[in-house]
Amino acid sequence: MATSGDKRNYFMIIEYDGSNYHGWQRQKGVLTIQEVIESRLAIITGENVTVWASGRTDAGVHALGQAAHFLSRTTIPPDALWRGLNSLLPEDIVIKELKPVHRKFHARFHAKSKIYQYRILNRSLRSALMRNYLWHVPQELNLDAIICGLEILRGEHDFKAFQASGTKVKNTVRTLFRAEIAKKPDNMLVFTFEANGFLRYMVRNMVGTLIDVGKGKFRVEQLKQILESRDRQQAGMTAPARGLYLVEVKY
Repeated sequence: MATSGDKRNYFMIIEYDGSNYHGWQRQKGVLTIQEVIESRLAIITGENVTVWASGRTDAGVHALGQAAHFLSRTTIPPDALWRGLNSLLPEDIVIKELKPVHRKFHARFHAKSKIYQYRILNRSLRSALMRNYLWHVPQELNLDAIICGLEILRGEHDFKAFQASGTKVKNTVRTLFRAEIAKKPDNMLVFTFEANGFLRYMVRNMVGTLIDVGKGKFRVEQLKQILESRDRQQAGMTAPARGLYLVEVKY
């Protein structure tokens, strides 16, 4: 708990299972990832520490590589701080990396792109063990149609039609660098999206709409019309949070 006069900036990469949390951001009356990490840092450093993430994840969403930073006057060596923090955290949160960085670094404002994955179990039989980590879609899907839909979504567009209703964001234009789907063993489908930024529920709304394309509820050509409409009600359902993973933040 030893401290010095000058604050240092520390960068973290965090992995967490979001099943038991009400998302990343600290909120009154509910348990969040941010609150848990900050409370453990307070024990180690003896300070009230604020952890700034690259962006918030919603309730039930998981992370393989959430990025965050915090300022502290602690004199504890970074490696000991990393080990001590992990020893205090619950089993569903792990700090994969912790290191000092430039004082002006900001995990949110300096991010160049983020990579998300969305995982689907596409078979008639649901999974008992993986129920909190994927979306079970029992219907047969037209993967060729989904792939064509992904091609339409790639690039720079106004994604307002895929933003959560009621969200107050002035600029809804984003550049989707990657939009892919891969078929994995055991009937797993994995969507991968990389963009310079994501609107709230954007990935989940795109996935829900693409699954509707795969089911034949939407024609592929309608995706362009949905984008141009900027109307959330024109797009498909919101895919469940449990299948979504923040994989990596690039700087």
